[in-house]
Amino acid sequence: MVLKFIHVTDTHLVESGHALYGLDPKKRISQCIDSILEWHADAHVCVITGDLAHVGHPDAYRQLKEQLARLPMPVFPILGNHDHRGNFRHYFPEVQADENGFIQYEVRIGEYRGLFLDTNEPGVSHGVLCERRAQWLTSKLAEDDRPVLLFMHHPSFALGIPSMDRIALLQPQHFFAALQGHEARIRHLFFGHIHRPIFGSWRGIPFSTMRGTNHQVALHLHDTASIPGSHEPPQYSVVLLDGETVTVHVHDFLDRSDRFWLGE
Repeated sequence: MVLKFIHVTDTHLVESGHALYGLDPKKRISQCIDSILEWHADAHVCVITGDLAHVGHPDAYRQLKEQLARLPMPVFPILGNHDHRGNFRHYFPEVQADENGFIQYEVRIGEYRGLFLDTNEPGVSHGVLCERRAQWLTSKLAEDDRPVLLFMHHPSFALGIPSMDRIALLQPQHFFAALQGHEARIRHLFFGHIHRPIFGSWRGIPFSTMRGTNHQVALHLHDTASIPGSHEPPQYSVVLLDGETVTVHVHDFLDRSDRFWLGE
């Protein structure tokens, strides 16, 4: 049996009535959800890998809560560097946290264990997975040998975009230690933060990320002091799972190019 879930990232909602980089993040997440409802309402779950808000404003989380309520499937969000843990908890008290108050939890996704990590550290743009957060992951991975899908905001390795690599998960030694010996069980690593469609493998673990729902990071592999932005089309991913395969389809949900049946 094939199970479907939706991966959304980097919604960057702002206070109502405000624009962000010339775009309306609320309109964009609404259009994203419109597309999911039209084409993928049968999805098992939806996950959102952080930067839910742009500056952590309470009204951003109110808007997000309102929009996500339109979806017929459960939604599982985590935090990114732009988020405010307290404001998020006010509007999403139902989302689980670990014993230290970090937004870390487990969700069953078909035959897989979905493990959701919190790499938010107030006051900095880079990611942090401290010893306490990593210990939660260590404990979870030790519980059994079922296959795992891992969700986090910051990647733990360089992707070749220097301006973004500088704000990846820095000092990741605790994360590496938690994964040691379990790499073969991590069937896929999903993250956000980069605002680009990127696929590959790291230490034998397949990974994927895609553009956010509002603004993007331009493909610029040279070192720059600032992060290069763009208005490339927004995306979400449609993930298909069975016992042997994890397949990731990336959808440009505002693409309006012509559609037609191909002849032989």
